[in-house]
Amino acid sequence: MVNRNYKFEKRQRDLAKKKKKEEKQKRKEEKKRLSAQKGEDAADDLLETNEE
Repeated sequence: MVNRNYKFEKRQRDLAKKKKKEEKQKRKEEKKRLSAQKGEDAADDLLETNEE
């Protein structure tokens, strides 16, 4: 019978959890950056409209 390597399994779970967390953080940052960029674009559009 083969013994299970619990340390290896735990390490793999922890690495998967860390990777998932990092991907989630990247998505949040991207979303925040896009919404900030949209806000700047909208502000620029308003300024251009007011100048004309």
